Amino acid sequence: MSTDPETTEQDEPGTPDLPATAAEDGPDAAGDGAGEAAGSAGEAHGGEAHGHEAGDAGGGGEAGGGDAGGGGLSEAEAELAAQRLERERIERRKAEKAGPIESGGKLTGTAADLLAAVRAVEGGAKPTADLFAEPEPARRRPAREPVRRPAPAPAGAAPAVPAGPAPEVVQAVRGVLAEGGAPEALAVQAAAVLGEGAEGRLRADPWLLLRVPGVRPEQADSFARGLLGAECGPDDERRGRAFTVRLLEQAALAGHTALEAPALTAALAQRGVPDPEAALSSALTEGEALVFQDALEEPGAPVTERADTGAGTEGADEGEDAEGGQRPVRVLVGLERYALAEESLADGLARLLNSVPKEDGPAEGWERAAASARGSAAELIRAVAGHGLVLHTGGEASRVEPARLLAEASALGLRAWAAAHSPLGRDDFAATLRGSGPAGDRTDALAGDLPDGRPAGSGGHVGVVTVAGLLSGAEGPGRDGDGALDLDLLVVLDAPQLDVETAALLVESLPDGARLVWSGDPGVLWSAGPGRVFADLLAARVCPQVASRVPDPGPLGELVSGIGIGELNQVEAPGKEVVIVPVRDAGEAVHRTVQLVADSVPRAIGVPAGQTVVITPGHGGAAGTRVLNAALKERLNPGPGRFGGFDPGDRIAYSPAPGRTVPGEVTGADAEGLRLSCSGETVVVARDRVEGCMRHGWALTAHQAAGGRWPAVVVVLPGDAAQALSRPWVYTAFGRASRHLSVVHGVEQALPRAVAEVPARPRTTRLPVLLRAQAREQAAG
Repeated sequence: MSTDPETTEQDEPGTPDLPATAAEDGPDAAGDGAGEAAGSAGEAHGGEAHGHEAGDAGGGGEAGGGDAGGGGLSEAEAELAAQRLERERIERRKAEKAGPIESGGKLTGTAADLLAAVRAVEGGAKPTADLFAEPEPARRRPAREPVRRPAPAPAGAAPAVPAGPAPEVVQAVRGVLAEGGAPEALAVQAAAVLGEGAEGRLRADPWLLLRVPGVRPEQADSFARGLLGAECGPDDERRGRAFTVRLLEQAALAGHTALEAPALTAALAQRGVPDPEAALSSALTEGEALVFQDALEEPGAPVTERADTGAGTEGADEGEDAEGGQRPVRVLVGLERYALAEESLADGLARLLNSVPKEDGPAEGWERAAASARGSAAELIRAVAGHGLVLHTGGEASRVEPARLLAEASALGLRAWAAAHSPLGRDDFAATLRGSGPAGDRTDALAGDLPDGRPAGSGGHVGVVTVAGLLSGAEGPGRDGDGALDLDLLVVLDAPQLDVETAALLVESLPDGARLVWSGDPGVLWSAGPGRVFADLLAARVCPQVASRVPDPGPLGELVSGIGIGELNQVEAPGKEVVIVPVRDAGEAVHRTVQLVADSVPRAIGVPAGQTVVITPGHGGAAGTRVLNAALKERLNPGPGRFGGFDPGDRIAYSPAPGRTVPGEVTGADAEGLRLSCSGETVVVARDRVEGCMRHGWALTAHQAAGGRWPAVVVVLPGDAAQALSRPWVYTAFGRASRHLSVVHGVEQALPRAVAEVPARPRTTRLPVLLRAQAREQAAG
């Protein structure tokens, strides 16, 4: 056999435009909905994430066209609309040719529109109203997926406001939009985002329109010019504030919780803000963003002058040394929600570190439990016995160690629970507890309720849930009288997938005296949302860390372990565990992928198509998830797509919230919406949410697949995906296979180069500084 792998991640702190999504959307520069997915220049997941990423299925990056979404036009109507638009463009171009030729006059299409927008803002001429016009949707084909707009919010935001804004508010906003030449269709979204008084807020600050998902900067400029007339200019401080917030939001989609001030001002200058420092100062003064000065501890770090923003700074005292002089600092700017989440997380972790774990029997019980285990499993048990916070690292096979810990803890009478990132991960870990899971270990713990009626997670038993279900109350032990989770020990699996807000909420929910174990593989892709919590905790070294010594077995384990250290090795695969399928172009890649899933893998490996998943770097491109899903649907479940592009029997990727993807299958539809079966649970998706939070799911991105495993995986690497590859992406994608991996390989040397030379892109976060500061306080106190 031969072997070759793949990758993706987010942009660097210095480039706030950061398509954290472009990574996942690969050549299409689009992403997985917010977390993995982003559209143009990072405007909106999601993971992957980002689709990004917003929700994985939220359709980041599909900014312009594609297979049309959700307008309900027949093919004939769509064709007539397209012809009408084309005639209008022809007439417009004829008129332009008849007039004098200006600089840039040979530009057409989007380039001409952008030039017109710039001239409108800078020159005083009112821009054309059709700047907001989107391209007509292409004709809808039965097997194609619906196109989602490049904004992360709709998938998660739609259910949050089921009633919608008041009709009178919407009507008032509609009038303002019409005055400024913006589409009145934006009225509902704008009213929902801006809330009561939306009309007055838009009149006072037209650039607030940028907060509406899908609105681009040049469109907001056009609206402001139409509303304000000659009073509008590129140096308007309201414009600078709006662009500052927009860049910070894009940075969050790429995984950053804050940006260094010089990088932010440089990005503002690139976007035509005449005085970036003034724009930043205005955003800080108005409370749109927060500034922090974090002391640097690296030897030889340059001394940074204290930022004079007029708004005060958080952590200012950290820049003073013991003698009152200045210490080297870095100035960071971030949105309040992420700043508060990081500080809350740091405080919660300090509470766990400083609290004495709840008494749960004599110490000899823990020691006996550790003595009965072996190797790193025994180390984990001993660490948990004496500490409130423990980190555990290892590959897929290492999950037997948290399983052993939970079994021993439940035997000691603790209310022990495990929480996984996805329903697939939850079910696999429950099977591991029963001794029949992929890890193959035998333990005495069982998942599910006890025969005598005691619930899972009660003393003497182990419960397994998803993180989302635990926090929402849909799964797990519930809350005690103080509102804390009613448990003694929580093991969080897939810890690298936790973004900073989810991690903060989880830690805040733990009672005093509880024990928390973060367990995960540090080599996989980071979370689709902002932050890198697990990596920051490992780097801070503020609590015990246990590295598993359980190797991943077989040829697949050998291959993935090598990738983790930057080596793409050939492995012996006598049972066809790893197969490389070379292809010349994207068309052949799609053909061979369908052949593998529908015929070759079931026949040669014995894994049916329903237990095989396809993973590719992005949603777009000639061999992205959209094209692959269309081809796989045509072969495996052909149908007209009567229900929003879906038919009963379709495999789907459902994104209930940004950064979360739940695989499932369509079972039917009725007046309530589309009915899904997701890991044995029935889910109903309302009609108006189908387009925003669902994709077909035979093919996924790596962020969407993170946290789950399948018997067979087909990883597709078309030639145009070479730039999207990185070591974490390849490691994550290849590691989703438990029995068989096929690699449809068209990137030649880009694959081994990515594994050897392209690590995870850094994310700018404040958590390490906060953790170190608390550690110093603890040592001093």
